[in-house]
Amino acid sequence: MFGKRQGIIVWVQSLKHAKFLRKFGNIHYVSKKLKYVVIYNDMENTESIIDKLKALSYVKKVEPSYKPFLKMEFENKRPDRAKEYDYKVGL
Repeated sequence: MFGKRQGIIVWVQSLKHAKFLRKFGNIHYVSKKLKYVVIYNDMENTESIIDKLKALSYVKKVEPSYKPFLKMEFENKRPDRAKEYDYKVGL
């Protein structure tokens, strides 16, 4: 249904410009305190959309999200100490 998606973080001068960013993708989050908007769109269009966003006068800074490129499977370096002991031995 959905293809690969990637987030773009856009810092804006004023939050009244956040509604104009709807045409570049789906708005996921708007931070009122830090004045940034998180937009999700297809990975194929990310570079072209970033270039378009940087050209806008009300945009301070644009960064892509690196989450699609991170390994999300984690491993323990040490074994779990609770699983080492067999508590049913003495019963």
